[in-house]
Amino acid sequence: MAIKRILFASLLATSVSANGAENFVVQDIEIDGLQRVALGAALLKMPVRVGDTVDQGDVADIIRALYASGNFEDVKVLRDGGILVVQVKERPTIASISFSGNKAIKDEQLQENLNASGVREGEALDRTTLSNIEKGLEDFYYSVGKYNATVKAVVTPLPRNRSDLKFVFTEGVSAKIQQINFIGNEVFSDEDLLSRFNLNVDIPWWNFLADDKYQKQVLAGDIEALKSYYLDRGYLKFNVDSTQVAISPDKKGVYITLGIEEGDVYTVKDVKFRGNLIGEEATLEKLVPFEDNETYNGSRVTSMEEGIKRVLGESGYAYPQVNTIPEFDDENKQVSLIVNIDPGNRIYVRDIRFTGNNSTKDEVLRREMRQMEGSWLNSKSIETGKTRLNRLGFFENVEVQTVRVPGSDDQVDLVYTVKEANSGSVNFGVGYGTESGVSFQVGLQQDNFIGTGNRVGINAMMNDYQKNVSLDYRDPYWNLDGVSLGGKIFYDEFEASEAGIIDYTNQSYGASLTWGFPFDELNRFEFGVGYTHNKIGNVPTYDQAAKFAQSIGQPDGDINTNDFDVNVSWTRNNLNRGYFPTAGNHQRAFFKATVPSSDAQYFKMQYDVRQYIPLTKKHEFTLLMRGRLGYGNGYGKTDGNDNVFPFYENYYAGGFTTLRGFGSNSAGPRAVYTDNSGACGNNGCITATEDSVGGNAVALASLELIVPTPFASDEVRSQIRTSIFFDMASVWDTEFDYNKAGAVTGDKYYYDYSDPSNYRSSYGAALQWMSPMGPLVFSLAKPVNKFDGDDEEFFTFTIGRTF
Repeated sequence: MAIKRILFASLLATSVSANGAENFVVQDIEIDGLQRVALGAALLKMPVRVGDTVDQGDVADIIRALYASGNFEDVKVLRDGGILVVQVKERPTIASISFSGNKAIKDEQLQENLNASGVREGEALDRTTLSNIEKGLEDFYYSVGKYNATVKAVVTPLPRNRSDLKFVFTEGVSAKIQQINFIGNEVFSDEDLLSRFNLNVDIPWWNFLADDKYQKQVLAGDIEALKSYYLDRGYLKFNVDSTQVAISPDKKGVYITLGIEEGDVYTVKDVKFRGNLIGEEATLEKLVPFEDNETYNGSRVTSMEEGIKRVLGESGYAYPQVNTIPEFDDENKQVSLIVNIDPGNRIYVRDIRFTGNNSTKDEVLRREMRQMEGSWLNSKSIETGKTRLNRLGFFENVEVQTVRVPGSDDQVDLVYTVKEANSGSVNFGVGYGTESGVSFQVGLQQDNFIGTGNRVGINAMMNDYQKNVSLDYRDPYWNLDGVSLGGKIFYDEFEASEAGIIDYTNQSYGASLTWGFPFDELNRFEFGVGYTHNKIGNVPTYDQAAKFAQSIGQPDGDINTNDFDVNVSWTRNNLNRGYFPTAGNHQRAFFKATVPSSDAQYFKMQYDVRQYIPLTKKHEFTLLMRGRLGYGNGYGKTDGNDNVFPFYENYYAGGFTTLRGFGSNSAGPRAVYTDNSGACGNNGCITATEDSVGGNAVALASLELIVPTPFASDEVRSQIRTSIFFDMASVWDTEFDYNKAGAVTGDKYYYDYSDPSNYRSSYGAALQWMSPMGPLVFSLAKPVNKFDGDDEEFFTFTIGRTF
């Protein structure tokens, strides 16, 4: 029997009856064309059930519902007697997604964008969504000046109603800025205004911060910078009236025209505060940055608002509203600033939580907190806690977030999120120099031992010139007051000749104990006692060593000393973090003296400083200045002889920690031998050698520009540091008596070793990487000023220590 069907609607949301069909009761429902979609799922989407009476409006609802499911690209509704027949054509399933030609956008970023739009493998392919994605991607390219860019979604049909989806990119080149014009500027020249722009024309080769490629976002930032430039000079009514961006016919050039209205210079008549000042009127008045009739400055106003928010934040008002409203006196070109202050509710801290500390115990982080739970929120204390966590050196990054407590308008939780760094290191070092050759060192140190915050070091080092075994321990919170306790036990064998120093051996062992006391958030004092036994073999006979042996009454054979010392140090740490800092200051002064009962009576003091100065707002470029001053000498007399500074305690220069580009310990005074036996005449003979002996005084200085690491991704940039540097060093002997009256052998090595102006210097580049096994340091350096006998070391590579 032939089946007669009446067409109700096809493809359209508004139903159409070809034969003027009447309403009918649905006795059954058939859906034809299903492949991937289950029959039950399709029936659930339909607003009609068996037994319902269907009219033309219901047909439209059926079509809308099935289209809205996103599974079909064609829907037809028909009637076969009492049977409602729905014919569908399913959208193809996405079998695979690929990209071609994209360089400006990574595949991962594109996939995230597609996932957000519901376009992923296994899902139905929606061509309308693809068109929107194509347009969105092209808009992105246009925003960065690539006006020739095209994005096409190519769909390749596969068996079983599947399709391959491939996005084909033609990026082209970024349009370059051909000209930037200003209309309406009379006070400042075009050159003055252009100097404030990151976008520019005809960029000189040395200005690597500027850009001649057009980007919409950068232009918006430049316009804001232009506004700030005028506002900081009193032009309070400055305005950019129009912004025109014209594209050349070949879409490779951009012409920018800015119409501006400069206005007049306004002076500040007065500053008034309104609102709830929380009783801090006197404090807020001190933040006013203007004297009477001083020229208006927008940056100062912003700084004043931030200062007011900071005062409110330190008193528990976490979400204050501070707005400065100008009231103009156009006749006198004056402005009154009305500062409206709404502190909001006073906020209390309910809980402080930590996330990301997988190995570090909570108590290690919690003891660095200055914000207390249950007290009102203090923004300064919160930032102090963040800074202290950064300075520990256990974390790559520390962030803090203030989270409102649900259902409460006066409580928050603080969540500190940390990313743990490798706080331990395997000190495996490899170095190479043109003179020193290859050297190795091995050791193990853990600054955050099993997450306790305690430092434990076990080092067993052996190389060409040293064998060392040491065990050191430090508990930074020995008691609740923050007093630290540390100790060290060591045994060392030293072969001086292999370290670039005149030949002698030193076999030593000893122990020390140190207590640390915090003075405030930045300053700390430490006091210690120690014992060291030294056995000097193959005692050198050059002048300084001979004087020392004579002074302690051991002029012949080996030298044995038992020395007890006391020491004190001061440390001030204002660095923004302990792991690759970019701002702040670190200073340390140290003084050590042996007690009078020691065999060698001497003192030694040293001062070290590091200053980081960020050159850009995001700290990509930072200037590092380092310095060191050191001095030591003997004190008192033994058996009528003046005590002499031990030659084995001398300062040296050369090597990657002091003077890069020079061999280890090779820069400084040389060994000098004096023969006064009369064989050379009344003035004696002087023999100078190239053997380095160091001196009792040192001055080091370094200037280092930290720059972004080329070609490094954002993920690894925080773990790598690249820099170019200039090092200077001077080591001298304050007790040296420069005498050229007698005959001198080795004259090229002989100069006034007591003169601190005999400095060495070098320049080069360095790279540091915080690898999983500890810091790796690479440096290339070239001496600038050197003396005869100095060893050059062009390349160094070390694991386990940083600059």
